[in-house]
Amino acid sequence: MHKLIQWLENDFSPKMTKINTNIWVVTLKDSIMQVLPFILLGSVFTMLTIPGDFFEIASWPNFWVPFGWTMGMISLLISFLIPFNLMEKKRIRKQRIIAGCAGLIAFLIIITPQVVHDEVVGFSHSAFGAGGMFIAIAAGVYTGFVMGSFGKFSLFKEESVIPEFVRSWFDSMLPIGIVIISLWVLVDIIGFDLYNVILGIFMPLASVMETPWGFVIIIFIQTFLYSMGITPWVLTPVTEPIFLAAIAANMAGASNVVTYETIFTGYMFVGGVGATLPLGMMLMFSKSMRLKALGRATIAPSIFNINEPIVFGAIAWNPILMLPMWMIGIVLPIVVWVGTKVIAFAPVPEIMNRMWYLPFPISTWITFRSVSAIVMLLICVLVATLIWYPFFKAYEKQEVEKEKLEVKAV
Repeated sequence: MHKLIQWLENDFSPKMTKINTNIWVVTLKDSIMQVLPFILLGSVFTMLTIPGDFFEIASWPNFWVPFGWTMGMISLLISFLIPFNLMEKKRIRKQRIIAGCAGLIAFLIIITPQVVHDEVVGFSHSAFGAGGMFIAIAAGVYTGFVMGSFGKFSLFKEESVIPEFVRSWFDSMLPIGIVIISLWVLVDIIGFDLYNVILGIFMPLASVMETPWGFVIIIFIQTFLYSMGITPWVLTPVTEPIFLAAIAANMAGASNVVTYETIFTGYMFVGGVGATLPLGMMLMFSKSMRLKALGRATIAPSIFNINEPIVFGAIAWNPILMLPMWMIGIVLPIVVWVGTKVIAFAPVPEIMNRMWYLPFPISTWITFRSVSAIVMLLICVLVATLIWYPFFKAYEKQEVEKEKLEVKAV
C-alpha cells in the first residue's frame, strides 16, 4: 500500500495535474461550467412542469417553453464559449468575441442539414440543446484551433498608420473565412454528413458508459481522483455531454441509468462525491477530539452535498480512508445498476434535476417522486456506511493513540 501511495503521489498525481491545467482541457471545462446557470435554471423549469404533467392541472403554465430557451440552447452557447475562452487563455483577447461568433456559425453550418432533414422549425431541434453538445464541442475546438493559429498573424506592418481596431477587422477575416468556407464546402457542396460523423465518434463513449462496467469505471475514476485531492470536475468535458444527452433521452422515453440525476441528486453521492455523509456522521461522534471537531465543522456543508472540507480534512492522501472511497466508487454503481436495471425495483430519472445542493432525500423525491426511489437511496446510504465504518474505526484508533502520546509529551 505504501508503494502504491508513493506512486500515486510522485508519478500519477503530477501527471493528472498537468492534464488538469492543459489549456484545451481548462477551456472545455470552463466553457461547460459557464453554462451551468442555464442548466440549473432548466432544472427549475423541469420541476415546475410537475404540477401540470404529473397532477394534470390544466391551468398550469407550460414550463417546457422556458426550459427550451435555457437547457434547449446550451449547445449553441458552448459553441460560442469554447473559442471565446481559448482566445482569452491564449491572451489573444482582441479576437475572442470574433472567435466566439465564428464558433456559433460553424456549429450552425454543421447542424443545418440535420435540422432541415428532420423538418424541425426554429430552435426546437435537439441539436441546440443537450443533443448537440458533442457537435458544439467539435465546432468550438475547430474554430478555436484556426483562430488561435492566426492569433499573431497580421496583414499590416507594425508601423502601419491604419488604426488598430481596423487592422483587427481585416486580420480576422482570413481565419473566419477558413472556418466558414471549409465547413461550407465540406457540408453543403460535397454533402459530407459531418453531423452524424461527429456523433458517431463520440456516441460509442456514451454507449460504454451506459453499461454496468462503464458505470463502475466512470464512478471509480471520480472517487479515485478525488481521494488524491484532484477535483472530479476535470472529467466534465467527457462526462457532461453524456449525462445531458442521457437525461434528455430519458425525458423522451428512454431508460438510461448513467445520468447526473442518478449519481448526484438521486441515489448515490449522499454528502458529495464518494457518499461521504455517513463518514461525517461518524466523525461527529468520534473518540478522537480532532476527528470530532472535524466532523462537527464539516457536517453542515455535507448535508448540502459540499464535501471539500471533509475530503481535504480527512480523506485526501490518507491511505486508510482513500481505500473505502475507491470501494464506494465500485460497489455503489453496481448496487444502483442492479436495483434499477436487473430487478427494476427503483426508477431511472425522467426529469432533469441539477440541484445538487438540495439535501437528500428531498432531491431524490423531486427527481423520482417514488417511494421505491427513497428505499434505493437508503440502501445506498447503508452500503456506504458499512464500507466507511471499519476504516473509520481504524483511523480513529490511530488518531486516539496519537492524541494520547501528545498528552504524555506535554
